[in-house]
Amino acid sequence: MVNKENRSKGIKSWPQDDRPREKLLKRGVNALSNSELLAILLRTGVKGSSAIDLARQMLNQFGTFRNMSHTDVREWKKFKGLGPAKIAQIMAALEIGRRFREVEISDLKQKIDKAEDIYNILMPQMRDLKIEVFKVVYLNNNNSIIDISAAATGTINMAMPIVREIIHEALQKFAAAIICAHNHPGAGTLPSPEDKKFTEELSAAGKLMGIKVLDHIIIGDDAYYSFADQGLMG
Repeated sequence: MVNKENRSKGIKSWPQDDRPREKLLKRGVNALSNSELLAILLRTGVKGSSAIDLARQMLNQFGTFRNMSHTDVREWKKFKGLGPAKIAQIMAALEIGRRFREVEISDLKQKIDKAEDIYNILMPQMRDLKIEVFKVVYLNNNNSIIDISAAATGTINMAMPIVREIIHEALQKFAAAIICAHNHPGAGTLPSPEDKKFTEELSAAGKLMGIKVLDHIIIGDDAYYSFADQGLMG
């Protein structure tokens, strides 16, 4: 048990088995609490507060690592002793974790059988975004993923993907089919009239050029809407 006197002197004064870095190396990452993991990234605290104390303050403020991952930089700067270097380290670590999860799921589900497969691949990256981002998943004849690319980035309310450019890229990638997806920041997953119109136009253009438009998926917070599942892909 670390007493208050040692805590005020900083982590270096703690018994070695209590120090987060040494604890991680000796017992593994699973032995550490969220605050201890975060303290390793912080490395040092500020006068009167150890890195653990600072990490706990941050977790009390944000609640979860997921919440941290989409927090404005200005919110980080409110913490005493948290300069640009430490903020950058934390944000980079959170993004690495999110991308690792995205690749992990993608590697397990290269062949797409249903809308949920696409949702599981794109959800970790898209559900917390503050603006709408539109992505296209390009598939071969076996419905296996060739590539995933961003077609447009919009405002908080809408993205404006261009039908001709999406179909052109599909032809360049020799894709047999595509699935579109975009997020609804802070809103439900029901499609807007613009979403419906765009889906109709893209489907028509795809049919003309021999590219199957299999689905348009709207990603929300732990939920999604599939045009195909709703029987709206013609």
